[in-house]
Amino acid sequence: MKKVLILCTGNSCRSQMGEALINAKMSDAWQAYSAGTEPSGYVHPKALQALEEIGIQHEGESKHIDDLPTKEFDAVITVCDDAAENCPVWLGQGVRKHIGFPDPAKAEGTEEEIMAVFRNVRDCIDQQVLYYLKAL
Repeated sequence: MKKVLILCTGNSCRSQMGEALINAKMSDAWQAYSAGTEPSGYVHPKALQALEEIGIQHEGESKHIDDLPTKEFDAVITVCDDAAENCPVWLGQGVRKHIGFPDPAKAEGTEEEIMAVFRNVRDCIDQQVLYYLKAL
């Protein structure tokens, strides 16, 4: 079984959704972990809601990269939108790939408009990150 780390800064939205999507849809080939360099300490409720809407129950927790049970990964994917943020750098082993997404936690507007941003990011992660892992 291959292992992938989904890495960002806060580990509350994008990396959590990536971990949940991979573990739900690719568990026959990949085991996903997520972490951040400055973890927020919580998983964003709207990220969990966006996952639940497609039938994924995620029980993740926001954690620092030093708290991971392993440091040995076949792939490491950073998911920050580096146009707006500084994405962390992984110096450990594993193929490194950056696939950036905007931070849905920064979305503004009505509740429905904000949820639409979370759904869009979820769907983009689903398409782009899972496609990349299938190709490895």
